[in-house]
Amino acid sequence: MNRLLLTLAIATDGRQPARFDASAAQVLPPAKRAERVVITKSPALEVASDYLTIIRWTTNNPGGSDVHYGIVQYGTDPKDLSQTAKSPIRLNQGQPYTTFRVRIEGLEPKTTYYYRVSSEESNGKSDGVKSIVKKFTTPRPVNDWWLTRSAIEVRGHAGQLPNGLVGRQLVRGPLGD
Repeated sequence: MNRLLLTLAIATDGRQPARFDASAAQVLPPAKRAERVVITKSPALEVASDYLTIIRWTTNNPGGSDVHYGIVQYGTDPKDLSQTAKSPIRLNQGQPYTTFRVRIEGLEPKTTYYYRVSSEESNGKSDGVKSIVKKFTTPRPVNDWWLTRSAIEVRGHAGQLPNGLVGRQLVRGPLGD
């Protein structure tokens, strides 16, 4: 039987190479929905810069449709989280936990933001979990007057800085400590 399958798999008529047919791949049915979705790792900043913030958290695997969305509601007032950022994720049915990462762009530098996270299926059905309200403050922007020798060393003296500028181009005058 194995020899027959191998022969069928590599046999061609000589005019065209063998091709993989993605439509023949097995598609698993959606995973069973979890009875209760809980946050197992509290929301935290994965990246925080003056132009980009990524918030990460982990839940037990919510199940249901394979595509879910991590959602962050945020704003500068903890009682008014009127802005929303969403990022899609494909669930791994073989894993007991799911880590969500949501990218937020266009934030103001040196500003405190309050946020709450949740998640939903691709059809908009909530996973039934929301975090408490947390906060973070965006750093001040990178510019040529506060870069110090330490900042350049951390970023790499010839490496790229935000906006595609090179560290040596940004630093003017004596370097700070």
